[in-house]
Amino acid sequence: MPSGGGRSASPAAARSRAAGRALGVALLLGAAGAAAALVAGGQVWSEATASFAQGQVPVQAKGGDVTGLPSALALVGLASLVAVLAVRRKSRAVVAGLLTLCGAGTVVSPLLSADDRAPLVEKAAKTSGLTQSGIEAVHVTAWPYLSAAGGVLLLLAGVLAVRYGAQWPSMSGSSRYERTSRRQRGVPAAVDPDRPEDMWKALDRGEDPTGGAPPRSA
Repeated sequence: MPSGGGRSASPAAARSRAAGRALGVALLLGAAGAAAALVAGGQVWSEATASFAQGQVPVQAKGGDVTGLPSALALVGLASLVAVLAVRRKSRAVVAGLLTLCGAGTVVSPLLSADDRAPLVEKAAKTSGLTQSGIEAVHVTAWPYLSAAGGVLLLLAGVLAVRYGAQWPSMSGSSRYERTSRRQRGVPAAVDPDRPEDMWKALDRGEDPTGGAPPRSA
């Protein structure tokens, strides 16, 4: 009989361990992915040479000049990862789905906009003081691809949250809710006899701090 119970409990324990490992990996991937996207957003994404009457000037466009979408999605994704642990288990699928979408958007956005010429043309116009300046071939740096890699990490964190989120513990813990439910059921909270303030609080609630029956009012 005991051996049969041990066999039945083994799959549940294995699932619990897998969920715990997935939580640690998801948090690591989400934090690293969001950090990569945010750091990359402040770096130079594209370079070119602007030609005008007085000569040529090199111009550069940072990630924030090209598109602010990856950084915004990374922040929303990171907040969603934290929210997965804060919301009720029934709502976690929705938040985990949002995290996955943020990761996918952080992957696609920098890849589609990295070679956008408009920010370089605007930089050239400000530099030359002319409304029109010729832009030569655009050179894309490695930073947009790092931003996309950060999106991949966020996407993987979202997949883990979708798969295991319902099994992850809540950030608020269960002890507070257990104490609240005990009070709602009329069960007196435990009193530490070495803490006088607990004794007084029990008396104020009409409870017997010694563990006996509550005193009756006259």
